[in-house]
Amino acid sequence: MSASVPAALPISGTEPVETQPPVAISAFRAFLSRLNDSLRNSLSERRPWPELADRSTFSKPESFSDATLRIRKNYSYFRVNYLMVIGVTLAFSLIFHPFSLLLLLGLLFSWIILYLFRPADQPLIIFGRTFSDRETLGILVIFSIFVIFLTSVGSLIISAIMLGFGLVCAHGAFRAPDDLFLDDEEPAATGFLSFIGGAASNAVTATVPTISNTRI
Repeated sequence: MSASVPAALPISGTEPVETQPPVAISAFRAFLSRLNDSLRNSLSERRPWPELADRSTFSKPESFSDATLRIRKNYSYFRVNYLMVIGVTLAFSLIFHPFSLLLLLGLLFSWIILYLFRPADQPLIIFGRTFSDRETLGILVIFSIFVIFLTSVGSLIISAIMLGFGLVCAHGAFRAPDDLFLDDEEPAATGFLSFIGGAASNAVTATVPTISNTRI
């Protein structure tokens, strides 16, 4: 008499799938965190505002070369303060022109949402058409050129920066830098956008590996 074989129990072949947060969100959070740290470190180097506005240090420069030398020394010492003045001038110009501000914010968020932090496994689909990364980049570049050069945004930004630059040069030329303690090893003049460029580049560097993994 043959032994009875027990019936095999059905085994489900499905395995639990680990859910991971979207890479784009992680990259965006890393970008904001690194940008915040870079800005904090840069702003910690600003000089006291009463020292910037001390009336007893203002005098007329003797010549054009003396004014140029003063600007270089004052910029080397008050670099962060001067860039904050230019930033505030640009911010007020945009606030008093809300249409230009909305266009600029729309351009910024278009780059962030549609290209920089968009997951690679989620193609851009508009009106039923799928756009590749190259096509998306081309559209964003054309949109950027249109917003900056064919609207009032570009002229507003340039005029605000020129106004802030004029204020900085006027202050630097008329403030005598005799009471400033400059580091001899520090260059007298650095790149005018080194502060902003350094903060942004450091922030982007933190997210490049993550974004690169999403594009593979």
